[in-house]
Amino acid sequence: MGHSRLAGLKNGTSRQTGSAGSNGAAKGSAPSLLNERQFVLAGVHKTPASIMKMNLPKRINALVKLHGTPLMVIDRRVLEQEYKRFARLLPRVKLYYAIKANPHPDVIKTFRDLGGCFDVASEGEIRHCLAQGIKPNRIIFANTIKRPEALEYASKAGVDFVTFDNEPELYKIAKHAPGCRVLARLKVGNLGSIVELSLKFGADEEQMVPMLAKAKALGLRPEGISFHVGSQCTNMESYQRAFEQASRLVREAKERGLPIKMVDIGGGFPIRHFRSDTVGVETMAGQMRRELDRLFDKEIEIIAEPGRALVGPAGMLITRVVGRSIRNNKNYYYLDDGVYGDFSGIVFDHCKYEFRTLVTTQKYASILAGPTCDSFDTISLSEEMPELDVGSVVYVPNIGAYSCASALHFNGIPPAKVIVV
Repeated sequence: MGHSRLAGLKNGTSRQTGSAGSNGAAKGSAPSLLNERQFVLAGVHKTPASIMKMNLPKRINALVKLHGTPLMVIDRRVLEQEYKRFARLLPRVKLYYAIKANPHPDVIKTFRDLGGCFDVASEGEIRHCLAQGIKPNRIIFANTIKRPEALEYASKAGVDFVTFDNEPELYKIAKHAPGCRVLARLKVGNLGSIVELSLKFGADEEQMVPMLAKAKALGLRPEGISFHVGSQCTNMESYQRAFEQASRLVREAKERGLPIKMVDIGGGFPIRHFRSDTVGVETMAGQMRRELDRLFDKEIEIIAEPGRALVGPAGMLITRVVGRSIRNNKNYYYLDDGVYGDFSGIVFDHCKYEFRTLVTTQKYASILAGPTCDSFDTISLSEEMPELDVGSVVYVPNIGAYSCASALHFNGIPPAKVIVV
């Protein structure tokens, strides 16, 4: 079984149960559409906050003793720190957290309490946000292709802010969510991004203003323009070109009697997965601030949809070695989590991670594999690791995004328990 089978499992095996509270939500907690044995609420796991103040080795050992492994720990303090840092670096930009990056209810509630808004891609994600006490006017339905039933649900629930990138979608929106606010999504270059989204989403520049005019003719409320430069974008030129394209469209729309109220600069903001990485949000923020102010009048609202940039740095995955062997003169370590679990980001997010241990002895060429019976479940073929034994801890920082969100239950092996502390 290979990549195609894994992709099929991802698309066909939902982490949602289909009805709020049907999976045994804890008494007194908000109803959840997630598997609460995976996404464990703070009121259930009751991990003392003092653990997060311990030095790292003691913290990891204490967490393993309390919860076992595999375990994904999201540091609430880092969530707050990253949100406030983003808001400080780009003060003009209103944040809509992309919940697909990590839908843990306590992550959403943390950003809710900081005043954040939310980017959703489905009826299920709308329901999930509403269940966490998010007001409908703080949600954007930012999937450019939406099921008619999802549009009808969104409209009835009061979520009236959506994106589109083609004319047939406009007719669908007008029919199932009449009077909705809409943003036209522009196709922009994704050079320098790990995941290219313009292959699937976005309209060509010459289509944009005519589509906004069509939206108005259909009784919708054209608000403005959105774009996405691709995930984990380390190329400031991609943002620069997208800003300039959007600015041209703002001028053109105004000339056509369609004043633009909003520009959505999407997500894709990079984080440092490795200690050696040099590019992050802060390395681009200064130029972004200057260009946004230069290209867009103050009355135009600027929003963004960060996911990884807010939750990625807050996550640490703790695994243990459950088997070892020597294969092709390399140490071969089998971990209790793999690419069918919380390392699924290696496949679906094209992500690379930094593997660390609590052992400080000499390192050797090593291979890391997951616990399933599929040989595709190989995490890394070339790691320098110290000599490890069964029970040794291998942990990964900066893995809070696009990991647990796409984890499966293949072979009857559950993904990591995810907690926010």
